[in-house]
Amino acid sequence: QVELYESGGALVQAGESLRLSCVFAPRTVTRYAMAWFRQVPEKEREFVASIDWTGGVEYYGESVKGRFTISRDNSINTLYLQMDSLKPDDTAVYYCSTDPEKRVSEARWGEYTYWGRGTQVTVSS
Repeated sequence: QVELYESGGALVQAGESLRLSCVFAPRTVTRYAMAWFRQVPEKEREFVASIDWTGGVEYYGESVKGRFTISRDNSINTLYLQMDSLKPDDTAVYYCSTDPEKRVSEARWGEYTYWGRGTQVTVSS
């Protein structure tokens, strides 16, 4: 059974940085592509970033390109999302996700099987 646990969400000011973490289990997830999505109430879940199992290939949503960086450390079963130059529009619940069958380029949230419970990020102006 795949388990994902996000942490690191907080209330920050616009322009500040924040790093989210997602600890995963079991070790087989180290061979899966992984992704971050975010969601605000009454809107569809939005693709933020994804990374292949080696950590060598990354994709980003247009709204976060150049500001966010996805990475992973498979030695400690952890996925990261470094968020810089945060804006109020980045306010959302952030989720990590994975699926053994999906390519790293998959940006449709409905295609992912496994999800964490999310962590709240709030950016004040």
